[in-house]
Amino acid sequence: MIRVMLPAHLRTLARLSGEAEVEVVGAVTQRSVLDALEAKYPVLRGAIRDHVTKQRRAFVRFFACEEDLSHEPPDAALPEAVARGVEPFIVVGAIAGG
Repeated sequence: MIRVMLPAHLRTLARLSGEAEVEVVGAVTQRSVLDALEAKYPVLRGAIRDHVTKQRRAFVRFFACEEDLSHEPPDAALPEAVARGVEPFIVVGAIAGG
């Protein structure tokens, strides 16, 4: 099982009280994890990625194993610790301002 940590507003939207857990068959990538997350929690479709292009929303960032994976290709393999469920895949809502 892949552990996914979501920001509070997305946990509320999905009615989660803690981490989400999803099962991924095949390669564990950003795309496969987000596909599984959206399949399990359809209310999240469009909140993390664009409905049509499936590109990451501008103010959303992805982290794993203390690395910013936001600009990595969506089909690049996630770290082994994430694939084994030891470390979570983290979705963070970025903050902008001046």
